[in-house]
Amino acid sequence: MTHTNDPAAFHIFAASQTPTKAQIDAAARELLAQLTLDEKIEIMDGDVSFWTGMVEMMNGGYNAHPWPAGAIPRLGIPGVRFSDGPRGVVMAGATTFPVSMARAAAWDPEMEERIGDVIGRELRVRGANFFGGVCINLVRHPAWGRSQESYGEDPLLLGEMGVALTRGVQRHAMACVKHYALNSIENARFKVDVSIRPRPLHEIYLAHFKRVVDEGVAAVMSAYNSVNGEWCGQNKTLLTEILKQKWGFEGFVMTDFMFGMRDAKKAALAGQDVEMPFRMHFRRHLKALVEAGEVPLERVDDAVLRSLRQQLRLARPGDYASSQPARALAREAAQKSIVLLKNSGGLLPLKDFKKLAVVGRLAAIANTGDSGSSSTLPDHVVTPLEGLQHALKGRAEVLYDDGSDPARAAAAARGADAVLIVAGYTHINEGEFLDPETMQALAPLFPPPEPGEEPIVAGFMQAAGPQEGFLTGGDRSLLTLPPEDEALIRAVAEANPRCVVAVMGGSSVIMEAWRELVPAILMLWYPGMEGGHALADILLGRVNPSGKLPLVFPAEPGHLPFFDRAATSIEYDLWHGYRKLERDGNLPAFPFGFGLSYTGYRYSNLRLSRQSLSAADTLEVLVDVTNTGGYAGEEVVQLYVAAPGSAVERAPKELKAFARVALQPSETKTVQLSLPAGRLAYYDEAREEFVVEPLTYEVFVGAHSLDPHALKARFTVE
Repeated sequence: MTHTNDPAAFHIFAASQTPTKAQIDAAARELLAQLTLDEKIEIMDGDVSFWTGMVEMMNGGYNAHPWPAGAIPRLGIPGVRFSDGPRGVVMAGATTFPVSMARAAAWDPEMEERIGDVIGRELRVRGANFFGGVCINLVRHPAWGRSQESYGEDPLLLGEMGVALTRGVQRHAMACVKHYALNSIENARFKVDVSIRPRPLHEIYLAHFKRVVDEGVAAVMSAYNSVNGEWCGQNKTLLTEILKQKWGFEGFVMTDFMFGMRDAKKAALAGQDVEMPFRMHFRRHLKALVEAGEVPLERVDDAVLRSLRQQLRLARPGDYASSQPARALAREAAQKSIVLLKNSGGLLPLKDFKKLAVVGRLAAIANTGDSGSSSTLPDHVVTPLEGLQHALKGRAEVLYDDGSDPARAAAAARGADAVLIVAGYTHINEGEFLDPETMQALAPLFPPPEPGEEPIVAGFMQAAGPQEGFLTGGDRSLLTLPPEDEALIRAVAEANPRCVVAVMGGSSVIMEAWRELVPAILMLWYPGMEGGHALADILLGRVNPSGKLPLVFPAEPGHLPFFDRAATSIEYDLWHGYRKLERDGNLPAFPFGFGLSYTGYRYSNLRLSRQSLSAADTLEVLVDVTNTGGYAGEEVVQLYVAAPGSAVERAPKELKAFARVALQPSETKTVQLSLPAGRLAYYDEAREEFVVEPLTYEVFVGAHSLDPHALKARFTVE
């Protein structure tokens, strides 16, 4: 299908050409010179009036079409036509991939780039040119309700996966990375102020944003929360001093939707470029501020140029038909994301059975994740039950019980050769959150109705059930499974010892109440539209599980940082996840990077390209990996570094490189891992820069962060 979307007048470069930076800048300035002040301000906000747009969104219109901003038809400027993600384009019929957290468990940037390519194509076919779904907020605590939208707890993994998605999308459209910054409490996102010192800010919470900015992402979305006393959408330290000046970001900054900035003057002076998605503060106040000299015209021109340059740079006329079967890619992603956490006695893969009991309501419903801004509208979702019924048709009987009565479910399990329990969460338990009280608190930010909108406002205010349009997931109240799920697992496991539990959810789950009662556990996450087929592939041994945890699964909630989903203020430091647990001497239930396989892997012959290097060098680390079992498989080789003797407090070890390798039975391959010395740096607050210490560092190469068989070596930075 060919669908160019943009007016022909905007395509100033032939499709076969790659314009230079100078050509793009010249074209943007030529357009800028033709714009009136009113038109410049139009480029800096949404094209839809607040009340018309909000009522549509509250009634399910968010996924219906792209949301436009900054279109100037008389000059052929298409503006931004926004559609969201990140598990796929949110408009109807697009591919629903596993959520980002699941894809992080694949540790496969090459696959993530292919997913980005499909997303970019499907975005453009549906009339959009801007993807708002590169979410890389660090998961400081797994109770965060939108953990599923991000890639886990480690800055390196977040950065590499975010870069891969950006690269794929930007073959076809503009991409936006979000939410900048320190956005990791959902219920309090509109009121919490996060205090943080420069070192953890730059090392832990911003490093992955810089990685994606360096890749050339078109836009950065500012967050709702406040950082060190100022809202992110009007935070000059974040938007100008760090992002634009220190990092040299050349794209544009846009607000999170509706409530992402609160003061037009502050936001403009701080470096905010585009207010989304409606006509609000900039449209009402910015012209007068410019005319009064309170906001320099140069600041407006800079914002407009930033938007125009990215529209010109990433205008992509052409054929957007998918280059590969998208559903097949969704299935591959789900296969690679499933993590085998336990497999006592080799129960999996399932063999020699004639009757399989499938238990749990989540086995038979489409459960693809949050119902908020990331919610997708796939044509069909393959549930776990459907996947197994399809795979076992004519081979074995599949019994189903929804698990609402544990005694009845146990009776069904007794009559089966094996049983699968599907348990976990849905969008009711975790996800985006917005309640009527929050809307009421933010009401002073609402602009007055535009001419003709009074009936819309009156109808909205008089609606009998406005709460139906609000989002009810939010931050988790529990890190364990719901009590009814734990009771079901105990009852069924007692009835049939050949019991497999598949857990659906967006982040860590504490399993201590039942994990010793069952021989096999799989982390299924929210596996997308092909998840049921992928689960069957894993259970039956058609595909060898290869997923690895992108965040630690703790044994105790007390091992995690303090978390308050109603906080108005909180302090973030260096410590969370596997770094904190290892520092504190607390063993997790399942370590960061952990995941089992149906085969075994042996690491040997670790060698370093050099024993000493400078701060500007890159160390090459080579290791031989052998598949010692009878199944073909893929292993994720992980490299961690420790800095004993550092002058500052450092984590016991940190992930610094990884690689995925496919191996046939008995095959050995040499895996090469590149370690730029710059990844060893810490942020020196006095010097306000990253510093690589001259030290002797320790390298650990293994299968996860606490691998007792990890190979070790030392090298020195002079």
